[in-house]
Amino acid sequence: MRKKIPTITRPDPAYAATLQQGDREIPGKEDEAQVTEKETGTPVADVDADRHESERVPEGAVAPHQVPAESSDQHTSLRAPVSTATKSPTRKIDIRVNALERQEAALQTCGVEPAHVVRAALRRAVKGWQLSPVFAPVAEERRTRNTQWQARTSLAVDAASLGVLLRDHDPLDVLSKWALIRGQVEPRIWGEIDAILEEIAICAASPHEPNEP
Repeated sequence: MRKKIPTITRPDPAYAATLQQGDREIPGKEDEAQVTEKETGTPVADVDADRHESERVPEGAVAPHQVPAESSDQHTSLRAPVSTATKSPTRKIDIRVNALERQEAALQTCGVEPAHVVRAALRRAVKGWQLSPVFAPVAEERRTRNTQWQARTSLAVDAASLGVLLRDHDPLDVLSKWALIRGQVEPRIWGEIDAILEEIAICAASPHEPNEP
């Protein structure tokens, strides 16, 4: 049989007297402090002070979760250089270019598709080219009417230079942007077409070396 635990049905004065009430000290606490002082020969206040002193972090030491301001490791202290170079804003313009009438015969007999020659000339002409803010009038040379050779693409030009051209020659912004820059672009492309046709003719005229066994 289990032993029945007695149930307290009324206040127990003897038990209540042992509890701390208000600012009254717990009985036995003062005696415990005196015993500790007698056994160790050191006041209780000094023991507590020594214990807190031992728990302090030594001066100059780094706490486990702290990181020193400057690390001696070069791999962690170096940062990737920040690029300060900024690109000038650009604006894309749709362009349409073709060869000249005087280039038709050479294009048809060069042995290369004329449209490929025009596109190659366009790539060479705009490589490294920068739009000038000085307006160039459109050349009056006659273009070929063969639209199959025409190269169409978009060209990114300097927005500041284009703004100067717009201010001086099209303040109402009603003209095609291609009309403002074609005077600078077309002559370069025609010159590259002539250069490519000349290179093809030189290669065709030079004798091919026989393959060595």
